[in-house]
Amino acid sequence: MKKYDVLIVGGGAAGLACAAALSENPHIKILIAEAGERVGKKLSATGNGQGNVFNSDRDVSHYRSGNLSLVAKIACPADKPAEWACERIFGTMLYKRGSMGRAYPQSLQASSLTDMLLRRLQRRGVEIMLSLKVTSVEKNSDGDFTVCCGKDKFRATFVVLAAGGKAQKQFKTDGSAYGLALNFGHNLTPLYPSIVQLKTDTSYIKNLKGVRAECLAEAVSGGKIIKSVTGDVIFTDYGVSGNAVFYLSSVLCKGGGTLKLDFLPEYPDEILRDTLMRRKEEGVATCDILCGLLHNQIARAVLKRAASEDINVIVNTLKNFTLEVTGTLGFDYAQVTQGGIDMKDVADNLESVLCENLFFAGEILDVDGDCGGYNLNWAFSSGVAAADGIAAKIGSRIERAENEKA
Repeated sequence: MKKYDVLIVGGGAAGLACAAALSENPHIKILIAEAGERVGKKLSATGNGQGNVFNSDRDVSHYRSGNLSLVAKIACPADKPAEWACERIFGTMLYKRGSMGRAYPQSLQASSLTDMLLRRLQRRGVEIMLSLKVTSVEKNSDGDFTVCCGKDKFRATFVVLAAGGKAQKQFKTDGSAYGLALNFGHNLTPLYPSIVQLKTDTSYIKNLKGVRAECLAEAVSGGKIIKSVTGDVIFTDYGVSGNAVFYLSSVLCKGGGTLKLDFLPEYPDEILRDTLMRRKEEGVATCDILCGLLHNQIARAVLKRAASEDINVIVNTLKNFTLEVTGTLGFDYAQVTQGGIDMKDVADNLESVLCENLFFAGEILDVDGDCGGYNLNWAFSSGVAAADGIAAKIGSRIERAENEKA
């Protein structure tokens, strides 16, 4: 049975980051066990293929977790620049800054990030085994682990569970990896698809399929606005998609709530009322009064819903176009999983408090972030945190052994 110092379950962003940080020490023998046919498949698709690796707005409010203070410590350290995790695993990089604080590799090619990591790991002798699904992890009486992958078995001193969540099963993240942690007594918080398209009441948008609108979108629950963003909303036959919807889905994915759209956020109500009143005085028919102000199909939808000649009603409708949220398209379409392994049983270095030398990294944990580079930042920074935790323990062992010899 082949023996490794560290066996990393999962060759996604978190697993690759963990391996890259660990491989700084050439004496650590590392194996990445990846269930898919290649590593970094999801990483290569992130940010619409452009690789949105982090965000310059580092407020922890962009994350959801059962332990936000630990997330802040790992993903948003005040004493380090926003790109610290990227530079740790990729080395020197140049970044292209986008809107809303988003940062991308200068190449605007996510697959180049995977290429960089693979080459770095290959140079450092990290072993990668593909199409190798881990079916069980067991703790031996000597403190090591036995990791079973079908008929194949490996021994390892440390195991890192970085196999992702339940979103996008085409990347071999079907949620089955949670069971590896549950077998050690860990708990799983409720799971929800996030950064995902929303299903809504379609009564007022039946004729808008394929129409895109740049608008102010707000998530409303209990009569209160809980999150808002200005961006693209794309109407579909089931509800809505687009960047603004992905951003708000994190607080609407549990069901219920309302999506409120303002189709002309740059204009206050009084200016719109004055504009439409003047058009009416000029003899423009109500059916044409929004022509040139909104996409024709959206204008027709607003007027049909307003069902009134009253300018105040029309303005109120286009500024407060509400859609009741009925659900999401589910995990197969979601970019990330909300929920995961409960953080209460995870130490500051992401080691299990229930099983010594078992570590976690990435989406498998109860941590998810907003659309805009936050989830990839968590994957990278948590991978590095786990690696540093392991490296510190290895260093302590070596120091103790040297002291005993002395």
